[in-house]
This record gives sequence, structure tokens and C-alpha cells, in this order.
Amino acid sequence: MLRLIRLCFAIVGLAGAIAACVPMAMFASGSGSGYSGLRSDWGTYVTSSTVNAFCLSPKLRFLIWEFEGHFGKKVVMNSGYRDAHHNSAAGGAERSYHTKCMAADFYIPGVDKQRLIAFAMRTGSVGGLGCYPGRKFIHVDVRDRPRGYNRPVTFSGC
Repeated sequence: MLRLIRLCFAIVGLAGAIAACVPMAMFASGSGSGYSGLRSDWGTYVTSSTVNAFCLSPKLRFLIWEFEGHFGKKVVMNSGYRDAHHNSAAGGAERSYHTKCMAADFYIPGVDKQRLIAFAMRTGSVGGLGCYPGRKFIHVDVRDRPRGYNRPVTFSGC
């Protein structure tokens, strides 16, 4: 009988440990008018066929899942990986994190941009944050923060 009780506790503990590994982004919604007409690229909604959502570092993918899990909705990526030519045409910095698969520009339909910025400011895995006044998307990257920074490196209107 004692063995059976121990086995039950072990099974429950194992199930709990496995459940803790499931990202909440799995339950994020991608439905509603904000998503109509958008295509999906590697499980991420994108604004056009030129957006590359395949080349995302694992750290960036997990960061996107943090946003999706927190807000309960899928992100819509405006820009992901860019090769050197695309980066130059987009006006990106020469050493842009987009060219290293470490940056994404995105928005979440129905979520105010200021809420995205506030969440990014308090999320430890955001290394860089760009806010772009007049645009509905934000830029996040997963660079290492400089020593002593307790918030992301900010630029472009943050």
C-alpha cells in the first residue's frame, strides 16, 4: 500500500514538472478580426511574405512566447530575420540584431502598444527595446544587457 501511495505521488510530481514546461503561449488566441488576412510563417503570424519568422534564436522564440502567454494572444511579426540586403533596404543598423536572428518587430492585435512596452520593460529576457512613435509595433531583441542594467537598452522613442 505504501508503495502505491509513493508511486501516485511520483506520478503527480512528474506530471506537475512536465506541465510547468509547457509555455502558456500554447493557449494564446490567434482569432478575431485583427488576424484576418494574415499568413502564418512557422507558427507565427506575419504581416507579409517578406517577413522571416523561421530564423529566430531559441531565446527570442521563448521571449515571443512570454508575450503571447502574458496577453493570451498571438503576436503579429512585422520584421524578423533580415539578410544584409533586406536589412539595408529596411534602413536597419549595420550590426542589427535582425541579421543575427535575435530581434523581432511585432504587435498584438487588440493590445495597446503602451501595455506591450510596459511588459517589455519588466521582462528580464528583453535586452533591447525600440518603440517607434507613430508605428503600432515594438522592437525587441535578446542582446545581453550591459552590466548593471536592470531594464532593456532602449532606443527610438521609448
